[in-house]
Amino acid sequence: MRAQSVLNLLVIDDDQLYAERLVHLLDCYYETINLGFLDDKEELLKSLRQPWDVLVFGNAYDMSFTDVVGIVQDQNIDLPMICLMSEEMAAVAHNNEGLPDIISGTMVKALTVEQEMTVVMSICLQHDNLRSRHELKALRLVLSEAEQRANVLIKNSKSAVAYIDQGIHIFANDPYLQLFGFESLNDVMGVPIIDLIAGVDNVKGFKQFLRQFNKGNRQDVEFKFESVRMDGSTFEAKLQLAAATLDGEPVTQVIIQQNNTNSAEVAKRLAAAERKDSLTGIDNRRGFEEEMASVYKQAQQGVVTAALFYIQLDNVGKIRSSLGLKGIDATVKHIAYMLDELISDGHVSRFSDTVFTILVEDKTTTELESLAAHIVSRIKDTFIEVDKRTISTTVSIGIVRIEKNTAEPNILLERAMEVINQIMVETSDHGGIYHLYDPSEHANSDDHALAESLIDAITNNRFELSFQPIYDINNDRSDFFEVFLRLPLADADNTVLTPDQFMAVAKTHKLREKIDRWVLINACKKINEIRKTQPEARLLVQLNSASLTDKKLPNVVSQLIKAVGGAAGVLTLQFNEKEVSDHLTVAKTQFSALSQVGCQLSIKNFGSSAKSIEIASFVQPDVVRLARNYVEGIDSADNLETVKSLIMLTNEIKVDVLMPYIEDASTMSVAWSVGARYLQGDYLEELSSTMVVN
Repeated sequence: MRAQSVLNLLVIDDDQLYAERLVHLLDCYYETINLGFLDDKEELLKSLRQPWDVLVFGNAYDMSFTDVVGIVQDQNIDLPMICLMSEEMAAVAHNNEGLPDIISGTMVKALTVEQEMTVVMSICLQHDNLRSRHELKALRLVLSEAEQRANVLIKNSKSAVAYIDQGIHIFANDPYLQLFGFESLNDVMGVPIIDLIAGVDNVKGFKQFLRQFNKGNRQDVEFKFESVRMDGSTFEAKLQLAAATLDGEPVTQVIIQQNNTNSAEVAKRLAAAERKDSLTGIDNRRGFEEEMASVYKQAQQGVVTAALFYIQLDNVGKIRSSLGLKGIDATVKHIAYMLDELISDGHVSRFSDTVFTILVEDKTTTELESLAAHIVSRIKDTFIEVDKRTISTTVSIGIVRIEKNTAEPNILLERAMEVINQIMVETSDHGGIYHLYDPSEHANSDDHALAESLIDAITNNRFELSFQPIYDINNDRSDFFEVFLRLPLADADNTVLTPDQFMAVAKTHKLREKIDRWVLINACKKINEIRKTQPEARLLVQLNSASLTDKKLPNVVSQLIKAVGGAAGVLTLQFNEKEVSDHLTVAKTQFSALSQVGCQLSIKNFGSSAKSIEIASFVQPDVVRLARNYVEGIDSADNLETVKSLIMLTNEIKVDVLMPYIEDASTMSVAWSVGARYLQGDYLEELSSTMVVN
């Protein structure tokens, strides 16, 4: 049976036919095999930016196997390695029994090229071992996070909770200490739990109860008994046991309830704690979803009308570059407290890192807009102190009504997010704006009419492409062109629509992939003509999230690159940072697959999230295109330092920076000094229907 899996195999050798022979032999064990082939050090350093499953070393131009091991270790990469040797060298590297000197879960040394079966088996086993390590690492992380959450809940719980190991106390929370009269944790450490049980019969019964639990019997986890305090007084209690971990080690959790306290009350308090955001104290996303489900149900029954406010912090990228995560946390906490204070008759939640939601009931459209304006104004006029520095922020708000016949909660949430995206596009990345989603603006008749125009444009090539050159400081030339898509309408006003005006309808009618494909094909036709006289010319093409998740895209791009000459880097595909963040794991896989076929990658609107550097480091693009708000106001000292800091951090992870929106001479004069490789804007050259290399 053919395995449904993927192998990323890196071969370092001077014989490509041997590498392809390995792929052929491995083909029956893997659904997909991505082969990387090289034979020198410089190519290896570049290739290690991509994820690999197994490395096979034969012969290299300027490296030994020891050199390769050192490079991989310096990069701190978990990459299994297999060393192939000549028969003479392999004989020396074997022990007296004729077996390789080194064979482990991460390395097999002293195999010969002729041992194809052994090499294939080693690759499969090393790959399987690597996957096991990754799964074990993920499980340990899940366990660690679960233990951390549990410990926080236990420390803050009003129930008496302790951990025991072989019947001995090793931890207890404050209610437990108070219940039995201990002064501090040190007093209870090492005390056998049977010392807290009154009566010989109770002690015998508990020992049997604990023995059965330790053997794995979970049918009965409750034990009723008479307990004794340190002062000798006794009380009726109920004890509950549960398996747990402390510092990664297995222990037994003990919960003691006095006066027949109902365990349902404990569960209720734990459930309430799981709804809370640990940083701000307001409800988290889980709390929001529960409240949203309740409000939506009432709205469907006609009991109430309600509205959802989706509130996004605007300048998190700047705050992060200036003050780091401490600045982000301080801003989020301040805004959370302010919203909680402002909204006395609604439900405030922290939806994600820098997004809040508010649910309010029974307000008119005028009241909703008035509330949104008040929130925007209050936050804009607020100053936040962080480490003796004063910062400010703004928010963008998308408002969606929740009424009897509205769509499901997830659709309403998507609409609120679409409003935010629309605000970002319409205001050129500025915030401090609110907008109420109006269903009448998205009526079916209008949607269908626009959808028909889009289909006609795809079928009959009615789209138009414009191009803007990008100046490459390193190479002192402007033969790198960004592609812009336009849709002319056949109306009396000669209206021309931009993607932000028709992509929502394209998404509804599942046309985004087809539009992206049209842009790619026709842009490549244009660059193919230009490269006949300008062989170094290349393209930057913006695509959307539908293409980001399209598994067929790498094959299409590979064919297009070959059609325009096959030069690596001739085509750079660009995706919006928010879309990359929303599909992070998929994006990493797609970026890797596209890199394999010689395509370069770019992230647009870079710096607009709190984790921009982490995102870029994870998916490893070749270029990032700064968000507009980094360029505007760059003539001030603070803004200039923020931009320099962001570019420096980006360059440190070996990613080039494109500074767009250079519209005047003053911005141009500063742009040279910030460390960006690429410069772009109307001051350099405006959009044109043709590509002209200056």
